Amino acid sequence: MTDNIAQLTLEVYIKALFDTDKPAALQVVQNALDRGVTPEKIVFEVIIPGMERMIGGMVSDSLVTLSQHFLAAQIAEEVVDRLLPMFAVVPEIRGHVIIGTSYGDFHGLGKKIVSGCLRARMFEVTDLGINVAPERFVDEAVAVGADVIAISSMMVHTATGERGAKRVRQLLQERGLEEKLRIIVGGAPYRFHDNMFREVGADAWADSAAEAPEVVSRLVQEVRTS
Repeated sequence: MTDNIAQLTLEVYIKALFDTDKPAALQVVQNALDRGVTPEKIVFEVIIPGMERMIGGMVSDSLVTLSQHFLAAQIAEEVVDRLLPMFAVVPEIRGHVIIGTSYGDFHGLGKKIVSGCLRARMFEVTDLGINVAPERFVDEAVAVGADVIAISSMMVHTATGERGAKRVRQLLQERGLEEKLRIIVGGAPYRFHDNMFREVGADAWADSAAEAPEVVSRLVQEVRTS
């Protein structure tokens, strides 16, 4: 019976996302809990599929707006954070990611969407916000024992500047941390230059929020098996 409820919940939940109605979306989740759907089913059969449908619509047919995409990411973060402690068996966290926009870059929307996708996929995420100094990326990563540093840039000069990913790479080299941390970058400038991520010293880049969890997972494995 709960399988049917979970499927119905997904459809109603997605409608709320398309309507950008956050209270309605959260109420859908609460109603499912009240009707006996487990927190695990809600996360893995409602929240994650809802996020994936939003991303799929944005990539394939442009029917999903940035505001709808942002709302899906925001709700995914909220619901996952709320429901994880209610799981019968708490799922293993797949890795820890430090994320922020590069120094001088104040465009935080893309970063926020990526954070939501990562949290929904069971990554722990420390969001440093916008305009993050390279030293802070590295200091925070060391402090929390992170695996990956994710740097978002929406402008060419912040992507390639000397206070962006390049400096983060230099700091990892200077502190002997290159085997313990990986760098992933993302944002519009990287879509127009195949090798830009290498030129700024990153280990990888993700073309979209949908790709980020898979790429981050690979980087985490590299760190933990090196």
